[in-house]
Amino acid sequence: MSQVSLGNALVQRAYRERGTTLLKEAVTAYRAALTEYTQENAPLEWAKTQMNLGIALHTLRGRETGTARLEEAVIAYRASLTEVMQDRLPLDWASTQTSLGNILLVLGRSEAGTARLEEAVAAFRAALKEYTRDRGPREWAWGQVNLGAALVTLGEREAGTARLEEAITSYRAAMKEATQDRAQGFWATVQEGLGNALRALGEREAGTARLEEALGAYHAARKWRTKDQGSVEWAKALGNEGLALLILAKRTGQVWQAQQALEQLTMAGATLRGVGPVSWAEAFAEKIPAAQALVDRLSGG
Repeated sequence: MSQVSLGNALVQRAYRERGTTLLKEAVTAYRAALTEYTQENAPLEWAKTQMNLGIALHTLRGRETGTARLEEAVIAYRASLTEVMQDRLPLDWASTQTSLGNILLVLGRSEAGTARLEEAVAAFRAALKEYTRDRGPREWAWGQVNLGAALVTLGEREAGTARLEEAITSYRAAMKEATQDRAQGFWATVQEGLGNALRALGEREAGTARLEEALGAYHAARKWRTKDQGSVEWAKALGNEGLALLILAKRTGQVWQAQQALEQLTMAGATLRGVGPVSWAEAFAEKIPAAQALVDRLSGG
């Protein structure tokens, strides 16, 4: 019990500090507790300690490279779910499903194939069985956002548009709770996710309607993500809007759209370099040559 309490205190303190030392100590404390809290002699305490261990490992991975910590966290969460069951502890079960889904989504994005993404979708759908809008509107709305994000990533790797259309439905559902006046940051997150789904769908469909909807969603998100408040989120929204503009410019032949796409992709990549996730900076930077070539072609250069 003391080891678990120590681990909890270390994790809370680690949220306020940088580095990995405190989180590594927390992992050690939880693992020590698990030498006495076994599934046989203390099943519920064992399951909750596994849950805490998963949280510490997931947080630790955010400050390290590689996926080893995430793989360990998946094992811990799956272990917890053997005792934290829906019929006995429904909200803890839903929370653990959500945490498991988040990790599977990160792993799925870093791997080829769709197996992890399918598992993430299943975990988020499971959580929504308990996180209903009537009982917990905030948790329900976040659950819809999580499900939407997994469906977009999965849909981008699959043929057809069914997953992307499901993602749009999820984000639009979340918007019933994410209003501008009540939760501006969350509202912006939903708008950006919706933009991602619409952009991916618009890229596969003829016409420009979905892409124009995507631009509207990204623009709405950027209204609440100013450069001063948070450069990373602002730059991500700016770059995503640039990607949609690039696709749109190829279809319309409008040079101003290509020029704006080039400007936004360049600014987003430069802003994220060194401060945001490397994958985001690279995703925007690798589209800059195509945007420049389109500008040159459309302007007769």
